[in-house]
Amino acid sequence: MSLILHTGGKPVSYDELRAVSTPAATETHIPLPHHELVEMVRFTLNYHGHEVVEEHHATAHDGMRYFGMMTLRSPYGDYGDIVGLRNSNDRSFPIGLAFGSRVFVCDNLAFSGDHVIKRKHTARSKRELPSLLSEIVVPLAAQRIAQNEKLLSYRNSALDDDMVDMGIMKLYRKKVIGVQAIGNILNAYETPPHDWGDRTVWRLFNAATLTLAGKVAEDPKLTEGVHEVMDELSELAIQIE
Repeated sequence: MSLILHTGGKPVSYDELRAVSTPAATETHIPLPHHELVEMVRFTLNYHGHEVVEEHHATAHDGMRYFGMMTLRSPYGDYGDIVGLRNSNDRSFPIGLAFGSRVFVCDNLAFSGDHVIKRKHTARSKRELPSLLSEIVVPLAAQRIAQNEKLLSYRNSALDDDMVDMGIMKLYRKKVIGVQAIGNILNAYETPPHDWGDRTVWRLFNAATLTLAGKVAEDPKLTEGVHEVMDELSELAIQIE
């Protein structure tokens, strides 16, 4: 999960979140209680068959700002999707939902994901958000099946040393990694800290994502660059076979 708190945000339990007071509405600003946003998202996800297996919540500015994340269980592989949430009742930013396999939420107001929904605090927002979230969640099954097929192809694509070197250099040339990361990825590939199987694209993919773990939180687009290179390697490995 990429819920980053370093500008005053404080982790809270869901019960503590429910206790946070909500300011009165005005003609132009209709505050949404933080816990109601969480409940709305939970209901929509459950309605469409997605199980929430982990939650993290935080508040800042005396409870006026909320930041949260939920991890979903995926039936299509050993990974899960993430939902990022944020809400402010001091008019500092709109209601926000970020959805996907790469989500970043920070109390410095950085907010990103594969899909992002933002809505101002109006009387209509509470009615619109569930349907907007549904539009993203409904196609998720097909997307995750395709993703799982891609990862399976990584596992079945054997690499020789020349292809490994080529893949790492492609990551460097595409500016996905810097010079120092070249050795780190190669070391993680040659002596994996976890069981990533045989010498395949899957093993190199894990070595790259492990090396980029901290930077991906700051720039989720790096993951796209890694996938582009691994897709190319996987296609090349299939052609060689």
